[in-house]
Amino acid sequence: MRVLARVETALLNQTGYLFQWSPVCLAVGIGLYFSLRFEPDWKAYVGLVAAIAICLGMARKLPSGWAALTTGGALIAAGFILAGARAHAVAEPVLSWRYYGPVEGRVVAMDRSASDALRVTLDQVRIGDVPGNQRPQRVRLSLHGGARSLSPGQRIMTTAHLSPPQGPVEPGGFDFRRHAWFQRLGAVGYTRVPVLIAAPPQSEGIRITAWRMAISQHVRTILPGEIGGFAAAVTTGDRSGMGQETLKSLRASNLAHLLAISGLHMGLLTGFVYLMCRLTLLTIPPIALRVPVRKLAAICALAAATIYLLLSGGNVATERAFVMASVMLMAILIDRRAISLRAVSVAALIVLILRPESLLSPGFQMSFAATTALVAVFGALRDVGPMPGPKWLKPVVGLLMSSAIAGLATAPIGAAHFNTMSHYGLPANMLSVPVMGMIVVPSAVVAALLAPFGLEVVPLTVMGLGLEWILMVSQKVSGLDGALGYVVSPPFYVLPLIALGGLWLALWQGRAKWVGVAPIAAALMLWGQGTRPDVLVADNGGLVGVMTEQGRALSKEKGSGFVATVWLENDGDGVDQVHAAGRWPQGSGGIRRYDWQGKEVLHITGKRAAREFSDCNANQIVVSAVALQLTGNCDVFDPKRLLTTGSLSLSEGKITTTKAAMGDRLWSPNASEDRKSKQNQ
Repeated sequence: MRVLARVETALLNQTGYLFQWSPVCLAVGIGLYFSLRFEPDWKAYVGLVAAIAICLGMARKLPSGWAALTTGGALIAAGFILAGARAHAVAEPVLSWRYYGPVEGRVVAMDRSASDALRVTLDQVRIGDVPGNQRPQRVRLSLHGGARSLSPGQRIMTTAHLSPPQGPVEPGGFDFRRHAWFQRLGAVGYTRVPVLIAAPPQSEGIRITAWRMAISQHVRTILPGEIGGFAAAVTTGDRSGMGQETLKSLRASNLAHLLAISGLHMGLLTGFVYLMCRLTLLTIPPIALRVPVRKLAAICALAAATIYLLLSGGNVATERAFVMASVMLMAILIDRRAISLRAVSVAALIVLILRPESLLSPGFQMSFAATTALVAVFGALRDVGPMPGPKWLKPVVGLLMSSAIAGLATAPIGAAHFNTMSHYGLPANMLSVPVMGMIVVPSAVVAALLAPFGLEVVPLTVMGLGLEWILMVSQKVSGLDGALGYVVSPPFYVLPLIALGGLWLALWQGRAKWVGVAPIAAALMLWGQGTRPDVLVADNGGLVGVMTEQGRALSKEKGSGFVATVWLENDGDGVDQVHAAGRWPQGSGGIRRYDWQGKEVLHITGKRAAREFSDCNANQIVVSAVALQLTGNCDVFDPKRLLTTGSLSLSEGKITTTKAAMGDRLWSPNASEDRKSKQNQ
């Protein structure tokens, strides 16, 4: 009973601060849905609705402390239901076989692939004689065959290779199939032949996209080269004009966040518009004396944020930033504190309700981690009292503290997702973020205001000078020795532990908040003790990677380049595929051999090697990129079997398949085939 009494007392002491835990509870439910290895049926959802009703009923009768716990349980169940409803709502046909032939569709988005080729997303797709109930609604193509200048709304046709979205390159890895499912992307592929224009642009349904791309093209005309591509990216979200080398330097210097239209850009824009409107209105006495200037300026800033959202294409990161900015501006309108943990909680709730899947994205995690940490730390400092020192030094100290706090909060998330850490990211941001806030964003706003009069050239030129400085900083910093460090992928439970500890530190009131240090410390220790699989096998049998004393050894110098890169990154290894292939311990030509746990792993590549290898024994595990006809009782993983298992990992004497690790979900290949067969019946 004493324990229960202490729990109730602790909860009562948090009165007034428990709302901040609402998005946390909702996120727990969403996370539980995505962690399952099976798709819940309707009975599970009925049970959860009943659980919500029971929890809310209990909350009305229990003391306030215990009522908060039952309400939290209801929110967890609601998060689970929201995630499931969203997953079913975005369901579209997914291609379940490899296809080569004619592809036709309307261009709705353009960007660049990892190979620096122009990449287009098509809707209103036609694929050969594939019937409508099996035809993907959206397809993404990389154009390697050259293409004339394309624009949204154009209907194009070409001959392309298509395949279903790829699953994880290793069990437990990032699942692109799930990511594509929520983007309604049913197939991906490439073409090496020229693209033909089948019909002129049709802006129906994508007028804003066409408008964005026209603005992007105009900006790149005034600011040519990488500067223009950077300017287009921060104004309209169009990255198709930026090369891979520029992107790499921005990532290596920890300045890639300046490229994405997210919280920083939206915050700078709304802050600048709010400040300018407020100062302007204060200079007009009839308005300043009769109208609440703060609220009128907030309305103007909200309008600017809405226009920026539409102009940027409304991607998930921008939507998230818009929600956060809108919540803070609405707080001004209702005479509440604009920047508070309650405002951050409201923004997180809205984002999670609209797009539950965003919880899994690094953008959501890093954005809210940085915002929560900044608001919590500066809120605590505000309660302590004013910062000592001269006034001119306070902005510099504030900028240093902001960069350090945000960097510390987001560093574990970035390292876990991208396996890299920028060692000079803090000085790079110190040299670049002020330029973005004082030159780039204000110049972009002035250019937008002057554009209807044809006077945008001068402010865009000033904007280009600021972006040129940022690119110069990124190139200098990324070129320093040891600028980029590599980090091994953590076990799946590390990030949730870090999040739990960080949220406890930020949200809990009183000295007990320091208990949050414990899960963070435990997570970092477990991260350091994590191990990588002894053997990895690609899902098409085209590549095998084995762990040696020198690091991961790959069975081929070329081919399956994306898989090789991800494996090495997850190992925290910065070498390229050619270097890693030189580590292979034994075997040559079409057959590579490796001794693992008393068994021999063989990788067979090429039809000739497959024909020559005809006999095997029970002590062998055979991986092949081509079909095999073998005598013997060895364990064979050829393309036919890998199609059902997915990629493999061999560790601690057992074989783990992607199929076993990911389970049977809506976005699983077998689920797509089941839906297709039901539609054909």
